Amino acid sequence: MIVGLPKEIKNNEHRVGLTPDSVSEISANGHEVFVETNCGKEIGFTNEKYEAAGAKILNTAAEVYEKSELIVKVKEPMESEVQYLNSDITLFTYLHLAGNPSLAKKLIDTGVRGIAYETVTSPDNTFPLLAPMSAIAGQIAFNVGNYFLLKQNKGRGVLIGTLDGLDLGLVTIIGCGVAGEESLQKAVNNGVEVNLIDLSEQRLSQLKSKYGDEKINYIVSTPDSIADSIKDSDLILGSVYSLGKNAPKVVTDNMLDAVKPGAVMVDISIDQGGCFETSSPTTHDDPTFIHKGIVHYCVTNMPGAVPLTASNALNRATISYIHELTNKGIDQALNENQYLKDGLNIDNKDVPNILVREALDSLLN
Repeated sequence: MIVGLPKEIKNNEHRVGLTPDSVSEISANGHEVFVETNCGKEIGFTNEKYEAAGAKILNTAAEVYEKSELIVKVKEPMESEVQYLNSDITLFTYLHLAGNPSLAKKLIDTGVRGIAYETVTSPDNTFPLLAPMSAIAGQIAFNVGNYFLLKQNKGRGVLIGTLDGLDLGLVTIIGCGVAGEESLQKAVNNGVEVNLIDLSEQRLSQLKSKYGDEKINYIVSTPDSIADSIKDSDLILGSVYSLGKNAPKVVTDNMLDAVKPGAVMVDISIDQGGCFETSSPTTHDDPTFIHKGIVHYCVTNMPGAVPLTASNALNRATISYIHELTNKGIDQALNENQYLKDGLNIDNKDVPNILVREALDSLLN
C-alpha cells in the first residue's frame, strides 16, 4: 500500500501523523511511504530521518495526496486541503465532524473515506486513539489555566496550590474521563481544593476510592450543582465528551453572572464544539478571550503545544491500526475489526457511523 504523510497546516500544529520510527515499521512491511518535505522539521524529524526510515520525500502536499492510498494525519483537513481529497483516498486522522459541520459537508462531498481516531473504540468501551491526546490536554488545561490566572493575563491574580499551609484557589473539573482525571491529578499534586463533577456516580465512586476525599468534593452533575460549583471557582475545566456528537453545553451563559471576574475557563471539549455555551474556538497564537470578565481558553489543538511528546504518544497508539490497514487492506481491516470500523465516519459520500450521522443531520438540516 502507498501511505502518505502531509504536513499539518493548522495554526501552530507541529505534530506529525507518522514519526520516522513508524515509517520504518511500515516500510519494513513492504509498503511505500511518501512524506511532504519538512513535515516534521520543527520537532527534529528531518527529511534525512524520514529517508533513513525508508520514506520518499515529496515537495508538496498535492503530490503526497495524489500518490497515496492511505493518508495519515493528526488534525482534520483544513479548507485548503479539501481540494486534494477524493474517493480513491482513505484518511486516518482526528476528524471531529460534529464540531465543524460546514467542513464536514465539504469532506463528505469529496467522496473520501475518513476513519476518525476519536470514534475508534475498544472492547472495554474506551477510546484508545483519543485517550493519549486527552491525557495530554488534561495536563495542559491545568497548566494554562494556572498561567492565565496571572494578573497580567487578565486573571484574578491567584496562585493555584499551597503556600506555607495557606490554601490557594478552587478548581472545578466537569467531566471525569481521561482528560478530567489528568487535570484532577495535577490539582491533587498542587494540593488545591477540587469540585469534581460527573454524571456517573459510579465513576465518581471509582475516583473517590483512588484519590480519597481530602480537598476533593465529588458532585453528581446537574445544572444546579454545576452553577453552584463554578461560582466560587478560580479555574473551571470542562472535559465532557459524547461519542461522535457535539459536546453538551453544561455551563450556560447565565451561570457566568455569578462567577468571579478574572476566573479562567478552559474548554478541553472545544474540538467537539465546546461544553461551555460561551466558548468559541481560539488558536495558540491568540488563545483567550474575555466574556463577562472571565478568561476563556478554547484552543482547538491543545496537545499541539507539546508536539514532540504528542506525536510519539499518538503514534504509539495508532501504529497497530495502521499495520492492520496496510497489511490487510482497508476493506478487510474494517470488516475484521469492528472497533476500528467504529472509526469509519465518512465513506462514499455517506456517514456510516450512526452517532456521527445523527449529530450531522441535526446540524446540517
